[in-house]
Amino acid sequence: QPAAPGADGGASADAAPLPPPSSAAQHLYAAAKNDILQVRSLLKSGRTQSSVGSGFLIGTSNLVVTNYHVVSQFALDPDTYVGEWVDTGGQRGNVELLAVDVLHDLAVLRVSRNGTGFFKMPEQLARLTQGQYLYSMGNPLDLGFAISEGAYNGVITRSFYDQLMFTGPINSGMSGGPSVTVDGSVAGVNVSKRLDGELVSFLVPARYAQDLLKKVEAQQKAPTDFTAVVAGQLLSHQKAMVDQLLSSPLSLKPMGPYQVPVRESEQMRCWGRSNVKADKPFTVDDASCAMESAIFVSGSLQTGQIAIRHQFLRGTGLDKLRFAQLASTSFKNEHFGSNKDARLTGPNCTESFVKNKDLPLRAVLCVRAYRKFEGLYDFALLTASTDQGLMSLQSRLDARGVSYDNGMRLSRVFLESLSLAQKPKKGGAK
Repeated sequence: QPAAPGADGGASADAAPLPPPSSAAQHLYAAAKNDILQVRSLLKSGRTQSSVGSGFLIGTSNLVVTNYHVVSQFALDPDTYVGEWVDTGGQRGNVELLAVDVLHDLAVLRVSRNGTGFFKMPEQLARLTQGQYLYSMGNPLDLGFAISEGAYNGVITRSFYDQLMFTGPINSGMSGGPSVTVDGSVAGVNVSKRLDGELVSFLVPARYAQDLLKKVEAQQKAPTDFTAVVAGQLLSHQKAMVDQLLSSPLSLKPMGPYQVPVRESEQMRCWGRSNVKADKPFTVDDASCAMESAIFVSGSLQTGQIAIRHQFLRGTGLDKLRFAQLASTSFKNEHFGSNKDARLTGPNCTESFVKNKDLPLRAVLCVRAYRKFEGLYDFALLTASTDQGLMSLQSRLDARGVSYDNGMRLSRVFLESLSLAQKPKKGGAK
């Protein structure tokens, strides 16, 4: 999984220092240093630093491109936080937030100084080839200017929106900084890295920043309520996510006498495991599918994600009563969220016994509303089969950040897809 942005506003840092820059990197630094800024989020009371990232000035304008996650605090809570820029010479000033793209993790700011013209976002962006060297830059002033070398290694499609794979280090505080070719053409914007790999980092493709800059150019004034803007973008995302998931029938996987719905795609991966132990009077088979990425909204909220889980219990050394107790305990141990959560309302749950085309089920549907983002909900549907004495299929669908209609739509499709496996027909072909 790509690293979630940390409290410092950037991807989590490695302890190891960056390698010394090459002559090409040193040349780029000398040409670019005046146009790279540190972007800080400060508490209004006392102006103490809360998070820090990077940004870069476009051309000779006063517009700065950075990551949405770098500015998320003062975007969503402007009464508590304010933004500030600092350049490599130590000058500083306030920032004005003009636009955000939460889906691609981008933002555009206006500052009280202009660029030298180094970073351009032309209509025709640079074409990249596999293995081409790129140079990622950032300006965490606490540590000094950072430039890291690495290679472009293609487009990653496992996240819902394209990202570029950069085989090089992106350290803490470099989020929102530019990644450029050897001639200084912007290839992407630093966004995150993987914690479970060496030098596997990710960039937002430059074309998304280009699109956001065009949007800024067309708008007469900046939005006054970025919470509503983010909500609108999340609603657009959930529609595309659900439409894509349901664009074809869910795949059916056999588990014991049942068939269970799963989905494997570029964005969704499935895993299976079986827990068979000689000292246990029951066996457990698990199948899980989940989207590999989520949308960063704030330091405490990531959303726009769907997960499916199935668990098949079979009693091998239990009578029906003890097996029923085991299955019931497993069902009751499911968690649907707290009433004390500041981000979402408490779960509103309904339970019923239903039967789809051929399978009787106990079903619990829980819905939670987002407190700050009107029209968005988390849905959780939990089901348990009730047709067997020594077998139990327990399934769960989680849809985070969906509209109410789409949550119900997903729940219905999931419920209707659970079934008994088709028995082979007797007799041969005629």
